[in-house]
Amino acid sequence: MIDDIWVDDAVMALRPDFAVLVGCAYGLRNGPSDDRSRAWLADAAAHAVPLTDERIEAWRTAYRAFGAKPQRTRPSVDALVRRMPLPEINLVVDAYNSVSVRHGLPIGGEDLSRYQGTARLVRAAGDEPSEEVLGDPEIGEVVWRDDAGVTCRRWNWRQCVRTRITEETVDALFLLERLEPLSLEALHAAADDLAGMLTDIAPDIQIKSRLIG
Repeated sequence: MIDDIWVDDAVMALRPDFAVLVGCAYGLRNGPSDDRSRAWLADAAAHAVPLTDERIEAWRTAYRAFGAKPQRTRPSVDALVRRMPLPEINLVVDAYNSVSVRHGLPIGGEDLSRYQGTARLVRAAGDEPSEEVLGDPEIGEVVWRDDAGVTCRRWNWRQCVRTRITEETVDALFLLERLEPLSLEALHAAADDLAGMLTDIAPDIQIKSRLIG
């Protein structure tokens, strides 16, 4: 899928500084949180970016640009920083959540086996199929979706149940999203950090990545 993922021109027109580093990890051996991932979460709590950080404020501004109210539906990195200490979910989710709050950027994790067609970031027409837990997207809202419908509403606010990473996930898609002032170098540094954790979980995984934007 990685070569087919795309971002709609209407999204880039909204935020020309947007970029997403997409990564696919093949051959994961996920499992329940353990002492290793608890250490990652503890380190994240000790080194999380502050809520006043410009990298988080950039996402609040982006939400307002398409009509969302970030104080009601928060960008994912904003919501995570407010949840300290981070909850234990599973090894892979603990890894990317900890990277998110330490580097100050939203990261989505998806189970590739649950996708129908390719992932793409678009501005909603308002009639896209969507799970009840997400609700229907508003016209012009920025959403990730596949052929089956919305996979994440309001850019990175809330993920659908269908594509969530579970302890049974073997192949995963990661979406590391960037707005200025986060540099592309910092974006790649976050990706390298995540790749190191995933390799610790499953030393023989294969990771492919691609920058869009």
